[in-house]
Parts: sequence; structure tokens; C-alpha cells
Amino acid sequence: MELNLERPLLFFDIESTGLNIASDSIIELCFVKILPGSEQRVKTWRVKPWDYERGCQRPINPSAQAVHGISAEDLADCPTFSEIAEEVVEWLSGSDLAGFNSAKFDLPLLAEEIERVRRWLKRELPIDLHQMKMVDVQNIFHAMEPRTLKAAYMFYCGRDLVDAHAAEADTLATYEVLKGQLDRYAGDPRIENNIDKLARFSTKQRTVDYAGRLVLNDKDEPTVSFGKHKGKTAREVYFSEPSYFAWIDNGDFTLDTKRQFALLKAQFDAERKAASQERKSSTSIPRTKGYTPFESLGDLFSQDKD
Repeated sequence: MELNLERPLLFFDIESTGLNIASDSIIELCFVKILPGSEQRVKTWRVKPWDYERGCQRPINPSAQAVHGISAEDLADCPTFSEIAEEVVEWLSGSDLAGFNSAKFDLPLLAEEIERVRRWLKRELPIDLHQMKMVDVQNIFHAMEPRTLKAAYMFYCGRDLVDAHAAEADTLATYEVLKGQLDRYAGDPRIENNIDKLARFSTKQRTVDYAGRLVLNDKDEPTVSFGKHKGKTAREVYFSEPSYFAWIDNGDFTLDTKRQFALLKAQFDAERKAASQERKSSTSIPRTKGYTPFESLGDLFSQDKD
């Protein structure tokens, strides 16, 4: 079944130096953009993993290299993410997103790379991944037929997945799996050929940041999901312990998590300032008829002398 699209749907997959979002980097990135009408565009980058803080190439974890087979030598002449950032943003702009298990790792790591360019190189990248719809094909698969991507490809497409853990092969396979899911579950009210509904069905938790440190409660309020303030809204924490936000910014958290806390702090700061100004204006002495401001008294005295 072909996808029913109102705007482009961008499938993507990442290979990385490891599994730590805060300290690992992208080394291979593939985008497969499906346009309304099913036109397909493919772009794959090999990326030199760069540690912006230390100014050197980031090493590849041996366990990660054993999976994808990409070595540091393979990436020696490749661009860093900062060198392709604008092109990546151009591909992302105006699209919805889709991937296989991407909501847990690929999307947070992509967001982290974008935040690194913003923070360390002071460059504005006009994209907000949090505002983009995300269809996670694995979550649909697990809800319907719990398996791996390789098994999903065989189950839905009837073919073996060749070159698994190569970004382009995995991305193209994910696109085919989603189409296969729509075919298999045609008529099931849970699965509909509609990106809005697929995004909702395949999203397990409503998070504010990709690491899930902030989640939305039943009232759609950003709420802390860990530590001593677990279950408290960010607003409650701000007014009871404002230094907590500085602790987050200085702690070992992803840049995306720090950014979301910083955005909330800026919002609460503005609200506090507005409330303070309102209190001041409500308690100021009103001017009565015949009242003369102090700065005008000197003029009156000078007029009397004349």
C-alpha cells in the first residue's frame, strides 16, 4: 500500500560511535524522503564524529564498530556534522519523520548533534524537531507483531534484509515495512493510512525532551520524570527550587534536555517578572486631582521668583 501523504515523510537511520546520546556521535546518516505521489529521494552521509568541546575526532566504541563495521579510518576524510548541518536541516524542513526505533535513539542523537552546533559553534539552525510528527515503525510492529527489523522485513515484505546495520539499507527497509504494515492491517481501526494517526499510535510516551527527563502529565504540563522531584511539574520545581534548573544545565544531561529546561525557565522568568510588575503597579500611590509631581515643583518655584 502506498502512503497517503499530505507532506513529505522523511525516513531516517543513524549509525553511531556508541549508544550514549550525551557523549556519542553520528558516523552515518541516511534520509529517504517520500514525497506526496510516492516520489523517492535518498541521501546518505558518512560523518567524522567530532568532539566540539575537546576539538578532536571522537573514538568509536569497539562494540558499536562490531555491529556496523565502520572504522575511524573510514571516516578520516569525511565532513563533520557541523559541515553538513545546513544541508541536513534543509532535508528535514517541511517533512514529517519516520524510522525504526528512532524515537528512542536516532531522533535524540540527531537532536543532540544539532544542539552541539548551536551551543559550541554559536550557529542558528532553523529547525525544531519537537514540532515534527514522528512515526516509529518499530512501535507499530511491537504493538502488532513483536519482532526485530530483520524479522519485520521478512514478515511484512517476504524478503531477507541484506546489509542490516548499514544506514541506507535499514532506512529503505523501514519504508518498505511501513507500507507492508498498512497492507497487512488494512481494515484494523488502530492502523490507518494517515500520518497524524500513525504518529499517535506509534508514540508510547508523551515526552518534552527526547531523553524523557520531562514528560507531559494528564493536564499537558511538563513534569519531571526522575530524581527527587519526580512527579512534580516543572513550574512547581521552578518556584520551590529555582537552582534546580542551573543544576540541570551544569549536569551530565543531553543538550536537548538542557535546552527544554532552559526554555521553560525563560518562560517562568518572564511570568515572574510580569507578576512582579503587576504587583508594583497595583500598590503604587494613585495620583489625585491637584497632585503635582516632585520634578515639577522646581518649575513652580522658579515661576514664583519671576
